[in-house]
Amino acid sequence: MIEKFELYTDVLVLGSGPSGIAAAYDAAKNGSNVIIVEQCGDVGGISTSGLMSHWTGSCDSPLFSEILKRSSLKNEGKFSGKITNLIDPEKLKTLYLEMLDEVGCRLMLYTFAEDSICDGDRVLGATVINKTGRFDIFAAVTIDATGDGDIAAKSGASFVLGREGDNKMQPATLMFKVGGVDTERAVFLGSFESTFETPNGELQALAKQHLPHPAGHVLTYPTTLPGVVTCNMTNATGINGTKGEDLVKATLTCRKQMDDIVRFLRRFVPGYENCFILSAASLIGIRETRHFKGRYTLTQQDILDARVFEDYVVKDAFFNFDVHNITGAGLDETGIQKHFPQQRGYTIPYRCLLPEVKENLLLCGRNISGTHIAHSNFRVMPICVGIGEAAGTAAAIAVLQRCSLKDIPAEQIRKLIGI
Repeated sequence: MIEKFELYTDVLVLGSGPSGIAAAYDAAKNGSNVIIVEQCGDVGGISTSGLMSHWTGSCDSPLFSEILKRSSLKNEGKFSGKITNLIDPEKLKTLYLEMLDEVGCRLMLYTFAEDSICDGDRVLGATVINKTGRFDIFAAVTIDATGDGDIAAKSGASFVLGREGDNKMQPATLMFKVGGVDTERAVFLGSFESTFETPNGELQALAKQHLPHPAGHVLTYPTTLPGVVTCNMTNATGINGTKGEDLVKATLTCRKQMDDIVRFLRRFVPGYENCFILSAASLIGIRETRHFKGRYTLTQQDILDARVFEDYVVKDAFFNFDVHNITGAGLDETGIQKHFPQQRGYTIPYRCLLPEVKENLLLCGRNISGTHIAHSNFRVMPICVGIGEAAGTAAAIAVLQRCSLKDIPAEQIRKLIGI
């Protein structure tokens, strides 16, 4: 028999990826009691357990700046004390834990968010489960930072799955690191549109020819560690990240590709002649699932126009339309990387964090209200940190002032964040 418990808190954050970390940190920093729930044994999501290589994209986020600065103090060797967008996952795990502890967050690791607790359209919290038992956690504000919006979906919040029209989603990836690389000679290709000519031919073309479909591109990134390179080269298409069986399928598909990728690197890529698999992510990288319907839906045109919304809570968000090929390797025909035309950044309105109809619930991270193409831009981690800051700050204001989330002026949120 599973034991049952009840917990009460001001703010409940579900998921501890960069957006969840930011939401929990800012809510607690602004005076709220916070519980953060994470299904893995480490915090950080894709930025740590997912072995993400680097912070890509940017936004005007004081917390993101602080994470970079404090990470630099943990770096060693040639990166000691230097601010870099490269990620050392083990050091970042520790930094996150230190920051959450500093502001007094209660952390529940190895804990799955199982269901929402609702009274009509009012979300009262969530039911979670771990080895100890099942917990009904009641909260004044619930923040869904699960990436897939699992609890928002359980509450009945409306969403579109994947791409409008056909519901197809970007492929999944299992990041891995290789050691034994001669980094003085190593080739680093940081985007699908990056190329490199070798005596055997151009590397991206060679990858399409020699790697097993749907793998077939080269994405290699430096790390802070000598001789170590992060590979973003496994690829699993046709994956629905909201289904357990598809997560297993994606993991098996990507794992089976890793040895072929290493053989390819040894044979064709300068500097990798003696490379070997060092470690692989313990969390499969899911890029896209549910896009929730908020009180405003961010569009591709909003980003291209660098639109400044009156109720913006994320400022100077910048990236490209990073749409991975939905049916194979490389960049999708709808994606734009090197030739992305808008260089000014854009804003995200508070309404994108507020689901239609539902009360006491905030969307946070890649599950906010946006179209398939817009999502390919704001899904990157620095922008998700900015979204998390906004969600956590709004939650703290709602708790302090005993007001509805929808009644909080965006200007008040911006003032507390400092943007």
